[in-house]
Amino acid sequence: MAKKGTPKTKSEIMAAIAVAADITKKQASAAYDALLAIAYAGAKEPKGIMLPGLGKLIKARRAARKGRNPATGAIIDIKAKTVAKFRLAKAAKDAVLK
Repeated sequence: MAKKGTPKTKSEIMAAIAVAADITKKQASAAYDALLAIAYAGAKEPKGIMLPGLGKLIKARRAARKGRNPATGAIIDIKAKTVAKFRLAKAAKDAVLK
């Protein structure tokens, strides 16, 4: 790892992966980019994609609703849209809460 503590930037994450897996930063970056591409493609599927030990990435539909403009207080219509949701796996929850 380039710095002490938790990596916060993409380059720090790539360096940490490279050290942990004993590979080059370029290989770590390629693996990371491949994982993201798989996750994005899987999230488009009806049931989403499960990332074992981390969680599930799913596509969900958010219904249209009424909202309020905080500056004016006027009621506005918010259109329906598709959003990405992430559900944390139990193992990840347990690791975070310890």
